[in-house]
Amino acid sequence: MKLIDSVVRSFKVAKVFRENTDKINAIDFSANGEMLISCSEDDQIVLYDCEKGTQIRTVNSKKYGVDLIHFTHANNTAIHSSTKVDDTIRYLSLHDNKYLRYFPGHTKKVISLNISPVEDTFLSGSLDKTLRLWDLRSPNCQGVMHLNGRPVAAYDPEGLIFAAGVNSESIKLYDLRSFDKGPFVTFKLNQEKECDWTGLKFSRDGKTILISTNGSIIRLIDAFHGTPLQTFTGHLNNKGIPIEASFSPDSQFIFSGSTDGRVHVWNADTGYKICVLNGDHPGPIQCVQFNPKFMMLASACTNMAFWRLTAEDS
Repeated sequence: MKLIDSVVRSFKVAKVFRENTDKINAIDFSANGEMLISCSEDDQIVLYDCEKGTQIRTVNSKKYGVDLIHFTHANNTAIHSSTKVDDTIRYLSLHDNKYLRYFPGHTKKVISLNISPVEDTFLSGSLDKTLRLWDLRSPNCQGVMHLNGRPVAAYDPEGLIFAAGVNSESIKLYDLRSFDKGPFVTFKLNQEKECDWTGLKFSRDGKTILISTNGSIIRLIDAFHGTPLQTFTGHLNNKGIPIEASFSPDSQFIFSGSTDGRVHVWNADTGYKICVLNGDHPGPIQCVQFNPKFMMLASACTNMAFWRLTAEDS
């Protein structure tokens, strides 16, 4: 089924989970779309079955806290950053709740974590102004980039290059095979005055980069030339939280949370707002993602909501 404006407008909340006692700070779908993982400020990791619309299990991370959780290429392991003790990244086995490996090195809070779409490597960015490249098989960092500001990063869909957003004003593109030579291109953008960049995402076709912020703007730029394409506004962020913006799998639509507890949707090409979806979230929606394989959307405040098409639409 193709995503068009009328289809997007007909999404409704099909299931709400109220397992968490504090706000959910990160979510991630497995590559096959069958599972969703979330982490929350109550130190819980929750695993969901997307096809059945059920919760599979809850894993606690009371000692280290948990943020920025991502599946690895296996659905039974994940990596996450820590909110307590230290700034080590941790590699977790979900079925027996054991840590498989630790990745120490960052000296301040990790604010960006991304797994390669094609191999067992990942990128982390920290308030210590470094980006680090890791391999899941080794606790030792594979490379460090020292930057002049807070970094956010993302892999392109082929896993050949990565983008680093630095200091909320420039995007540097690196070739993974020769990242130690520095970026092969840098795009300079107007520095954000009111907010910081909090996330980057490439569209699945690799043509554009979406920039999330902790303010009430989202930016879309051309991935090849750095040209600003769209600025999406109209959603609320009066709490300075990093609100996630996401592409639909066909790269045609942009979804964002909002502190008013609603999901805002724009057309990526025109910048026109398609709709605002109301799912009765009691608090700010920090996380929203579209399933990579199935016609479903997930949004999270302290509650997790699964959205699907209503029966008469599907």
